[in-house]
Amino acid sequence: MRAEIEEVLPRAVRFMRSHIDELVEETMREIHTRIPEYARPTDETYRRTVRAGVELAMRRFIDLLDRRDETNWREVYEAIGAGEMHEGRSLDVLQAAMRVGARTGWRKLIVFGEQESLSATTMGALSDAIWVHLDDLAAASVAGYARARIAEAGELDRRRRRLIELLVAEQPAAEEAVTAAAVAARWQLPRRLAVVAVDPSAATGEPPMLPPEVLVGFDRPEPMLIVPDPESPAQRRVIENTLAGIRAAVGLPMPPPRAALSLRSARRTLDLAVRGVLAGDGLLWCGDHLATLILFQDEELLAALVRRRLHPLSTVRESQRALLADTLLALLQENMNASAVAAKLHFHPQTVRRRLHQLDRLFGDQLHDGDARFELEIALRAERAGRAGRSAVTVQPSGPTTRPPAITGVTRLRALHSA
Repeated sequence: MRAEIEEVLPRAVRFMRSHIDELVEETMREIHTRIPEYARPTDETYRRTVRAGVELAMRRFIDLLDRRDETNWREVYEAIGAGEMHEGRSLDVLQAAMRVGARTGWRKLIVFGEQESLSATTMGALSDAIWVHLDDLAAASVAGYARARIAEAGELDRRRRRLIELLVAEQPAAEEAVTAAAVAARWQLPRRLAVVAVDPSAATGEPPMLPPEVLVGFDRPEPMLIVPDPESPAQRRVIENTLAGIRAAVGLPMPPPRAALSLRSARRTLDLAVRGVLAGDGLLWCGDHLATLILFQDEELLAALVRRRLHPLSTVRESQRALLADTLLALLQENMNASAVAAKLHFHPQTVRRRLHQLDRLFGDQLHDGDARFELEIALRAERAGRAGRSAVTVQPSGPTTRPPAITGVTRLRALHSA
């Protein structure tokens, strides 16, 4: 039987070559009938392209029977696979067209087999050759499709990084430039957005799985996300579920032209959380901590206020300062009502009254002046917020001071009471 196959192959090659035009035309008709995605009667260029692909596939099959492979079919079908990706289709359509061509070729081989009175074994060998050929075309198109998808994903990622740069730039970009960048990045500009600042230590591994509408900037020195419509309950759940266990801060919702302000508020919130001023090691929402953010907006001025108003505490033992500070803050909040403060702090009323007398001796007229009490409460709130980031309350006597060098992290909180 092997001898029969070897003998018949040259005749099969001649037969198929003599009917190449007929095979191509018949395949084109069936493709246009069965696969509407390829039926573009008004687009002659597209029709010629499809025809060239069909003819190349037919000629390559004949070359396969002839034991040679001289055409550039692989490069062409890789390009066809890439074209399918760019057209927005899966490879199912292309593979359906390939099967149409295979059936057309097989029908023609059946005619040849009947003319030659070929055995079932020989016809089976010719059939196998068709499926080997079909597998080769499919493999080439899959490779081209995959490479094109990877390239497009990389290009889309680059465009999205560019969009992030434009949105969070301190100097707002022109509206037309942002709109064009959003279109190129396949991102719909929302009415409002929020920038999420992510702790760099939490962004060292694979980024979490995020919905496609979230712009991801985990590769930046200061990692961030840009979330559209952050005030919707559904989007809030997405953020909370996706970033669960990751230290991050969601900035104030802003219209796109003010994204830089959202970023600043998110970074400020995250910084205060890292330093211990804000409690929590997970996701924080800037809008939940506005009073603290305002207090710590200018820490040099805040430190000056703390030194000025809380200086009297420097005259008492260090072990008493935190207790007296908490008691004074509660008294100011409860309008100097000792019984209310005792209930709030879980102290005996007599203990609160004793401390109130001590505070009255320390602060004197400040406790009876509206403006001074207002500043005292600000200073005490700042002192309490910063206490979590300090090992102890440290209030130094006022007087001539030397400006300290720039400091960061937890030690900056200690500067609130350092001269």
